[in-house]
Amino acid sequence: MKQTVFLTGQLPDHWEEALTLLQEDLGIVHSPGGIEIHCRRGDVLAVESDGRRVELIWSKPVELYRALSLLPQPFAACSIREKARMETVGVMFDCSRNAVIAPDAMRFFLRKMALMGLNLGMLYTEDTYEVPGQPFFGYKRGRYTFDELKALDDYAACLGIALCPCIQTLGHLKRILHWPAFRHLRDNDEVLLADLDETYVLLEQMIAAATAPYRCKWIHLGMDEAFGVGLGAHLMRWGYEDPHSVIGRHLKRLLEITDRLGLKAMMWSDMYFHLDGRDYHSPGMPSEKAKAAVDPRITLVYWDYYQADEAKYADALQKHAQFPAPTAFAGGIWTWIGPAPDYPTAIENSVAGLSAAMKAGIPLALATAWGDNGAETNMTAALLALQLYGEMTYTGAYNQEALFARFRRCCGADPQAFLDISLLNKVPGMSGHPSDPVNACKFLLYQDPLIQLFEADTAGFQLAAHYASLTALYTRHAAEQPAYRLLFTFYAELADVLAQKCVWHEHAGDAVRNRDRVMAAKLADGVPATVEAIHRLRRLWRQLWESTNKPNGFEILEVRLGGVAARMETAGEKMRAFADGELDTIAELLEESLITKRRPDNSIGCTNTMDEIATPGRIDY
Repeated sequence: MKQTVFLTGQLPDHWEEALTLLQEDLGIVHSPGGIEIHCRRGDVLAVESDGRRVELIWSKPVELYRALSLLPQPFAACSIREKARMETVGVMFDCSRNAVIAPDAMRFFLRKMALMGLNLGMLYTEDTYEVPGQPFFGYKRGRYTFDELKALDDYAACLGIALCPCIQTLGHLKRILHWPAFRHLRDNDEVLLADLDETYVLLEQMIAAATAPYRCKWIHLGMDEAFGVGLGAHLMRWGYEDPHSVIGRHLKRLLEITDRLGLKAMMWSDMYFHLDGRDYHSPGMPSEKAKAAVDPRITLVYWDYYQADEAKYADALQKHAQFPAPTAFAGGIWTWIGPAPDYPTAIENSVAGLSAAMKAGIPLALATAWGDNGAETNMTAALLALQLYGEMTYTGAYNQEALFARFRRCCGADPQAFLDISLLNKVPGMSGHPSDPVNACKFLLYQDPLIQLFEADTAGFQLAAHYASLTALYTRHAAEQPAYRLLFTFYAELADVLAQKCVWHEHAGDAVRNRDRVMAAKLADGVPATVEAIHRLRRLWRQLWESTNKPNGFEILEVRLGGVAARMETAGEKMRAFADGELDTIAELLEESLITKRRPDNSIGCTNTMDEIATPGRIDY
């Protein structure tokens, strides 16, 4: 049942259109005769009501929509006052690790961001945008068109949200550099060749194309993890030079481009530490060479997703203050370790990082939603983490009860259901680390049934029973969360596959080594159902993928799951032959497994690439 409201007073541009877009999310209808909401612009966000009339104060346009989402439902007297601790807080969506978020899904996220009060959206596009005259740039990767991005920018602006591009201009460019059309621009497989004039012709085309659809003048130039810069083709052409100097010169040439185009630029800051042979948390301050390589026109984005200790973030921010450039902060919401986000790690680490950034007076913060190694986590599953950034921005502190209440209001779902997704990685008794959380869901899904690399690491854990319990839990969540039924149905199917597959992982090695042909027959009997469950998961995953992403990129997951099904079939055939006495043993399972990931403290690290999980060989060698 929607409430009818009527807004008067000082209102931002496009507010009527925005209310039309948000009416379903807010549960309101704007019409004369409704509850009168008198609005004015001020320096805080406030909602005051005596139960009959509302006074609403907003500072930034997006705050009007957050304020409306703070109104009690059903309507009642209230007194709410908030002050944003940062000027700009937003979300960086990874649209480069095979998943390119579909425009309609991005509109969904923008509406939720408006209710949360987040005022910056950043699309991370390494090559997934059109560059006129460069047909191989983003070729067959689902790249965005100019018109798609322009329409998204218009939509975001209506809601009081700035959109800006986040691209790469040095490293992380393997997807274009492997094409013959760009190979002459390689320093190494990932890194562009700095100092070559042709490189800057391409970079100007990229920067112009990336920013053309947007009204915002910010651009994120990337430049993180550009390992080996100056030490590949650059070294062969011009001889050795200190990489600090190479990066310093490269940045100046990039800023000449952004200056010509009237843009403001930011970049990741990590290379200024890596080039000193250090990281953010190494003892001591940045070197004079590192400081000299930074141009004061750039904003350095300190990204750190791995600390649970606020003091460590504060120390790193103090180090950044030594550079002749302003600092922004980026935390991580742990969407990149497999099909399930790690909410406990995301919340603990983000609260520590945001608290330090707010105390240091940092004006801009980002929640980064990366999709490393296949974008297996659907971004819808990360909504609760976005809400966390919104609530900390306006309240300055973490309060779980308040976070949950706001999530129910903004996203229309049970927050506990979203937290429960992380149970896929939380096998009872199995622990990780804030900087390296265990991702059991992923490595158990892709672990080979014959060459079981994690058999010893997971010995003693009740894997199948854990995942069977999650199948029932997610099935219930799917029934109780109608707006997110597909998401939780997918997780129920994933848990079912893991439950069946883990019966094999728990018993197959012992069955062969102990020559237990009765157990072998039971395992072989279960394989057809497991294979069919894998195919059901594959079909459901495709449906979920295409509900939020362009279709490109799912082929990677389909190849993986097809391989899992094929290997299960092979394993089943061998186990049947062993059970029937046709095989004396199964050589792959006979070999004793070694501990590879379990540490002395019994924690297990994150294993996030297929050639670490599926085989001790090289998949792409």
